[in-house]
Amino acid sequence: PTPIVQEDSSVQLLEAGCKPPLSPVCDSESVVRVEEPGHGAAFVPPEGGYGWLVVFAATWCNGSIFGIQNSFGILHMMLMKEHADPDDKTSQFKVAWVGALAMGMIFFCSPVVSMFTDRFGCRKTAVSGAVLAFIGLLGTSFANSLSLRYFTYGILFGCGCSFAFQPSLVILGHYFRQRLGLANGVVTAGASLFSMGLPVLLNKVGEPLGLSRTFQILSLFMLVQALLALLFKPLLPVRKYFNLRVFHILTYRLWAFGVATAVLGYFVPYVHLVRTIMGMLKEWVLLVCIGASSGVGRLAFGKIGDLITGVQKIYMQVVSFMALGLMSMMIPQCLVFEWLVVVCVFLGLCDGCFLTMMAPIAFELVGPMQASQAIGYLLGLMSLPMTAGPPIAGLLHDYFGNYTVAFSLAGVPPIVGGVVLFFVPLIHRRLQAAASSEETMDQTTTSTQPHTVITPRAPNT
Repeated sequence: PTPIVQEDSSVQLLEAGCKPPLSPVCDSESVVRVEEPGHGAAFVPPEGGYGWLVVFAATWCNGSIFGIQNSFGILHMMLMKEHADPDDKTSQFKVAWVGALAMGMIFFCSPVVSMFTDRFGCRKTAVSGAVLAFIGLLGTSFANSLSLRYFTYGILFGCGCSFAFQPSLVILGHYFRQRLGLANGVVTAGASLFSMGLPVLLNKVGEPLGLSRTFQILSLFMLVQALLALLFKPLLPVRKYFNLRVFHILTYRLWAFGVATAVLGYFVPYVHLVRTIMGMLKEWVLLVCIGASSGVGRLAFGKIGDLITGVQKIYMQVVSFMALGLMSMMIPQCLVFEWLVVVCVFLGLCDGCFLTMMAPIAFELVGPMQASQAIGYLLGLMSLPMTAGPPIAGLLHDYFGNYTVAFSLAGVPPIVGGVVLFFVPLIHRRLQAAASSEETMDQTTTSTQPHTVITPRAPNT
């Protein structure tokens, strides 16, 4: 009787709705597969230690890149003086493309950067990107035509920034999980110091030294970044070269579409706000206000984001986008300089909230192993609308003779994007409820299935 029971034990378990036991070899393999440090499921980041050096390097990376980008309003005025043609009514449109191309390339190259990051690691990708950005800025200092600066500043510098910037987002997830929002907040808040200081620096050195020397000084920031990027030591493997599985996630697709819609008007104030108020007071003060409030917002919202569980963090981006859209619409209505200062403070807070929450939301939606490419695809989708926004605003200025229509229309896309993002957590909860319901039904079906019990036969007498 005993052999019969042993031979049919798997049949009994299958009919009872259970899985047969694994062999010792398979069981040990499964343990190794789960506990291997390189896999995201069981990987536990150190939550500090060496990670704070990584935070410092990422802070310099974000600060040098977006400090230069956000100060382009001052560079824009200097470029207008050098390249403006009184007989050309589209001068604003043409000059705006220099900064817009650079900002757009940061995001346009991101899907490719994510593959390089997964293939070669965060350190090599970030170092090579910083070197390329250094070459781009140095080449811009020697360029003497607008078309050449499209290439050196818009393409080379922008592409290099992309390769340096994205690994700085991904590497934080290797060292932080519970404190990821705080780490992102520290990085982006520290980076905002550059957005506060660089407008002052450019205002001081721009006129005495000239445009060429100014670009050479800015190139030194990227040279330092190339050295600091050597601290980006990855703790998770690189594994997928071209992974489109993130687009199978409905909530990620909806989130990416909403963010891409919102950023159509995102960069417009950074390029055109300074020129809007030329002659009113010290124009660079407004960029300092945006940078200062953005730093406060990044640090504060990073900490708040850690207290909000799951995809509920998206509601922070919803509020920030809607407020950013309203503030953009308010700019033409501000007839007093102090009102513009208030608007710029709110713009900075919205900027800080949006940027700080981007990486944590990506990790929540797709998990740590797919976060690199998820962020890359998102930034790639953002590239076209973010690039098109400032030139369109410049074209509207050239057509209407003022910025009223440009800033008013620039506020519409962030509001629309915020409305789209509002539905992401709702859909996420519905999908989770459906999955839980299916699991409950499966368990109920399993428990009601008949159990087959084999009893040993009595020996013949």
